[in-house]
Amino acid sequence: MHGKKILITGGTGQVARPVAEALAAHNEVWCLGRFGTPGVEAELRAVGVITRHWDMNDTTVAVYEQLPTDFTHVLHSAVHRGDGSDFEDALGINSTACARLMTHCRSAESFLFVSTGALYKRQTLDHAYRESDPIDGVADWLPTYPVGKIAAEGTVRAMANVLELPTTIARLNIAYGPGGYGGVPMLYFQRMLAGEPIPVPLEGQNWCSLLYTDDLVAHVPELWNAASVPARVVNWGGDESVGITDCVRYLEELSGIEAKLVPAEVTRETYQFDPELRRSITGPCTVDWRDGIRRTLAAHHPAHVRQVMPS
Repeated sequence: MHGKKILITGGTGQVARPVAEALAAHNEVWCLGRFGTPGVEAELRAVGVITRHWDMNDTTVAVYEQLPTDFTHVLHSAVHRGDGSDFEDALGINSTACARLMTHCRSAESFLFVSTGALYKRQTLDHAYRESDPIDGVADWLPTYPVGKIAAEGTVRAMANVLELPTTIARLNIAYGPGGYGGVPMLYFQRMLAGEPIPVPLEGQNWCSLLYTDDLVAHVPELWNAASVPARVVNWGGDESVGITDCVRYLEELSGIEAKLVPAEVTRETYQFDPELRRSITGPCTVDWRDGIRRTLAAHHPAHVRQVMPS
């Protein structure tokens, strides 16, 4: 993309930051966020990103008064995850922020909302979820999270129709890579380093569709191009089905550090996607999940990498 004026929320996150940094080379990129991590705002500005402090918990109009309205493309990835128990906040904050943002940017060419696969109704561990599968918003590990996303999706669908704003709703799988905190695989590795148990299903394993940073960044312009009215829903993950237990075992192989896998009734459930629709929009992914895990581990924990094969 060249010569566009782009607004990105959640500008320091695992999804938004690498997209902002990549697009800033040839576009005018604005990032909204709280910028709580020391130095992160200066780092974004150093690569040409324009930053503005924004807390999506502030649902008033005033927060947008100093913000331009002539953005051509919007990526809304900020989320109020909630504390697991306050569903009123999760519903109100997420839905209102979406409505305010879309109204403010109603003249944009395309709006991309980052949702989650965690809202699907749980089926078998190895079920490949399609966009047409039923949803229920149940997540024992953080109950408010999928409920807030469902509320936001409803708002985004309604506003896309009301404002006639071309929109894509991308239900994200597990994004990971060298930036940010590394994604879920690095959360598991931190537990390995601490000798903490990692809950796994009593039988079988959880499956997912890991999405490496390089592929994620490459997909965003295509997801914008696919925007429509009514909003288009697409599962946003990688091409490969990856078992979480297999992923942890591979981290063991790379690092020599043992993982304490403990069978449990409640795990951090993950979902693998059928990639057919997404591939028709973005084309295939380019990074094999093992290569991606190697790169990610080398970036975040270089001292613990026993072997790193050439990329």
